[in-house]
Amino acid sequence: MTEPAERTFEQAQTELEQIVERLERGQAPLDEALALWERGEELYAFCRAKLDAAEGRVEELARRAEQSRPPATTPASDTTPSD
Repeated sequence: MTEPAERTFEQAQTELEQIVERLERGQAPLDEALALWERGEELYAFCRAKLDAAEGRVEELARRAEQSRPPATTPASDTTPSD
Protein backbone atom coordinates (compact mmCIF):
# COMPACT_ATOMS: atom_id res chain seq x y z
CA MET A 1 0.00 0.00 0.00
CA THR A 2 1.40 3.41 -0.89
CA GLU A 3 1.24 6.47 1.35
CA PRO A 4 -0.94 9.37 0.27
CA ALA A 5 1.19 12.45 -0.41
CA GLU A 6 -0.42 14.39 2.41
CA ARG A 7 -0.95 11.73 5.09
CA THR A 8 -1.09 13.31 8.52
CA PHE A 9 0.20 11.91 11.77
CA GLU A 10 -3.37 11.67 13.03
CA GLN A 11 -4.53 9.69 9.98
CA ALA A 12 -1.65 7.25 10.33
CA GLN A 13 -2.23 6.89 14.06
CA THR A 14 -5.93 6.18 13.53
CA GLU A 15 -5.20 3.54 10.91
CA LEU A 16 -2.55 1.98 13.14
CA GLU A 17 -5.01 1.80 16.06
CA GLN A 18 -7.57 0.08 13.80
CA ILE A 19 -4.97 -2.47 12.71
CA VAL A 20 -4.01 -3.19 16.31
CA GLU A 21 -7.67 -3.71 17.23
CA ARG A 22 -8.15 -6.14 14.33
CA LEU A 23 -5.04 -8.09 15.23
CA GLU A 24 -5.99 -8.22 18.92
CA ARG A 25 -9.39 -9.71 18.04
CA GLY A 26 -7.51 -12.54 16.32
CA GLN A 27 -10.17 -13.09 13.67
CA ALA A 28 -8.11 -12.24 10.58
CA PRO A 29 -6.85 -15.14 8.45
CA LEU A 30 -3.08 -15.69 8.61
CA ASP A 31 -2.23 -13.99 5.30
CA GLU A 32 -4.37 -10.98 6.16
CA ALA A 33 -2.88 -10.80 9.66
CA LEU A 34 0.63 -10.78 8.20
CA ALA A 35 -0.31 -8.02 5.75
CA LEU A 36 -1.87 -6.03 8.59
CA TRP A 37 1.26 -6.50 10.70
CA GLU A 38 3.48 -5.24 7.85
CA ARG A 39 1.20 -2.25 7.29
CA GLY A 40 1.28 -1.56 11.01
CA GLU A 41 5.08 -1.51 10.95
CA GLU A 42 5.02 1.01 8.08
CA LEU A 43 2.57 3.22 9.94
CA TYR A 44 4.56 2.96 13.15
CA ALA A 45 7.74 4.06 11.33
CA PHE A 46 5.85 6.97 9.75
CA CYS A 47 4.44 8.08 13.12
CA ARG A 48 7.80 7.70 14.85
CA ALA A 49 9.49 9.84 12.18
CA LYS A 50 6.81 12.53 12.54
CA LEU A 51 7.19 12.53 16.33
CA ASP A 52 10.99 12.70 16.09
CA ALA A 53 10.73 15.65 13.68
CA ALA A 54 8.26 17.42 15.97
CA GLU A 55 10.54 16.86 18.95
CA GLY A 56 13.44 18.39 17.02
CA ARG A 57 11.34 21.43 16.14
CA VAL A 58 10.24 21.90 19.75
CA GLU A 59 13.86 21.69 20.93
CA GLU A 60 14.91 24.27 18.32
CA LEU A 61 12.08 26.61 19.33
CA ALA A 62 13.04 26.26 22.98
CA ARG A 63 16.67 27.12 22.12
CA ARG A 64 15.53 30.19 20.19
CA ALA A 65 13.32 31.31 23.05
CA GLU A 66 16.19 30.88 25.51
CA GLN A 67 18.56 32.84 23.29
CA SER A 68 16.10 35.70 22.79
CA ARG A 69 15.61 36.27 26.53
CA PRO A 70 17.26 39.41 27.85
CA PRO A 71 20.16 38.72 30.20
CA ALA A 72 19.28 38.56 33.86
CA THR A 73 19.98 41.79 35.71
CA THR A 74 20.98 42.11 39.32
CA PRO A 75 18.88 44.32 41.58
CA ALA A 76 20.33 47.81 42.20
CA SER A 77 20.51 47.21 45.94
CA ASP A 78 23.06 44.45 45.36
CA THR A 79 25.45 46.77 43.49
CA THR A 80 25.50 49.75 45.83
CA PRO A 81 28.56 49.98 48.05
CA SER A 82 27.92 49.72 51.74
CA ASP A 83 28.91 52.55 54.06
